[in-house]
Amino acid sequence: MKPTLLALTAAAAVAFAAAAPAQTLRFASQGDPQTMDPHSQNESFTNSVNQQVYEYLLSRDKQLNFVPGLATSWEQLSPLKWRFKLRQGVKFHDGSAFNADDVVYSINRAKEPTSQIAVYANAVGVPKKIDDLTVEFEMTKVNPIFLEHIAPLFILDKEWSEKNKATKPQDFKNKEEHYAALNANGTGPYMLVKREPGIKTTWKRNPNYWGKIEGNVQEVVFTPIANDATRTAALISGELDFILDPPPRDVAKLRSTPGVKIIDGPENRVVFIGMDQSRDKLLYGSVPGDKNPFKDQRVRKALYAAVDIETIKNKLMSGQSYPTGGNTPSPKAYYNDPKIEARYPFDLAKAKQLMAEAGYPNGFETQLDCPNNRYIQDEEICVALASMWEKIGVKVRVVAQPRVTYFPKLEKFDSAMYMLGWGGAVTDAETTLTPVMRNLQPTGGVGSYNYGRSTNAKFDDLAARSSVEADPVKRKELILAALTEWKEQVHTIPLHRQVIPWAARTNVTAVHRPDNYFIWEWVTIGK
Repeated sequence: MKPTLLALTAAAAVAFAAAAPAQTLRFASQGDPQTMDPHSQNESFTNSVNQQVYEYLLSRDKQLNFVPGLATSWEQLSPLKWRFKLRQGVKFHDGSAFNADDVVYSINRAKEPTSQIAVYANAVGVPKKIDDLTVEFEMTKVNPIFLEHIAPLFILDKEWSEKNKATKPQDFKNKEEHYAALNANGTGPYMLVKREPGIKTTWKRNPNYWGKIEGNVQEVVFTPIANDATRTAALISGELDFILDPPPRDVAKLRSTPGVKIIDGPENRVVFIGMDQSRDKLLYGSVPGDKNPFKDQRVRKALYAAVDIETIKNKLMSGQSYPTGGNTPSPKAYYNDPKIEARYPFDLAKAKQLMAEAGYPNGFETQLDCPNNRYIQDEEICVALASMWEKIGVKVRVVAQPRVTYFPKLEKFDSAMYMLGWGGAVTDAETTLTPVMRNLQPTGGVGSYNYGRSTNAKFDDLAARSSVEADPVKRKELILAALTEWKEQVHTIPLHRQVIPWAARTNVTAVHRPDNYFIWEWVTIGK
């Protein structure tokens, strides 16, 4: 890890050395976007960056409400059919015209096996061109949140993709070299200028953008800076205008630092621990009897009971978190049901009792995989959990690594125990139930983020039925029953929802949305 950190820090210093042009936004985060291919990965920071370049049929306003994007209007023609009218006169960054062919192509591209948003693309059915500015979507089953599923699907230029042999999304987990990973051609307010992974990425304003840009940012320069102190110091000195993820321990200090301000708000994101419940033998570690203890609900519940969540909140998150017993980004997903939201109590005696009942009175050894540049205090939380679990005999080796290598590891199911966060603009339960919790299916994206490969027939039936239930009362019953079953079986261990503080120079005006998307077209840099 140290060579990488030093390299990033050196690169940052080089980037800062040059004087920034007027109305240039210089910002940083601990990690880098994973790829410029908008269908390859479904990671929030990557999506938020790509959203500046590529666009959706539907956009979201500052309150996350749907507003026209590349589509000017939409209507449901029948329970199984939707029609979208497309915006006229839109150009891609290379000057080519946007039309219905691009929409049909993009939706089908997003269904490919290498796409991490295939579950959404499959949920909207089959796209069909009616004319150059009209597209219809026909489904075989009812989708009660059709608009939520179509909203995250980026639109690419068909001809550009075909010309550059980028017709399928980048196979990120297998480190595929791919044209769309380093190049882009969207319709959005900003154009990719140069991509240098792990070093620097630059964009410039699209002079022919169809929409209104509220802010004054003409150029964007992003630098990943892994080291917290380096990142914070660069902001204080004025070398940066904005940092997306100031360390929680520095937030109070930054609030009173001249020239700097904090912009904060709660994020729709739950952070949790997953466990391999598929293999009969533990992948990493040592267990009496050479078994996989995570297949036993009593072990999973014991680990949950051993988590001192208040210590994590107060000492690691500096109070900037909301502990939860729920497994969705927002309690709105389960209609704010207090039974689901409530955590199982911290109880070491109970945890030890459960471990003994499961046949592990002396514990076992395992490995916890963890990112070190994705969630707030991610590695530190993993180290703290390891210390807590040692009190019930579970010896945990923490392996932390950057997101660029961490997520491909998870996608290969190469983990016994892992940290994951799930969030974004959508609060509906479906966007968690189907990709993150349902039993893994070989195609279609169902269960594609269920990296623990838990299987639960009762849960899966309830979740599957809720995804096609049109009656809101019946759907609520199914969702509550499904999430109750998931919680009782402790297929994952929820930790908290993050409070996201942004840090900026005082002359920077930005809009903080609950999806943690930093929208450059709303940024104004004053004198």
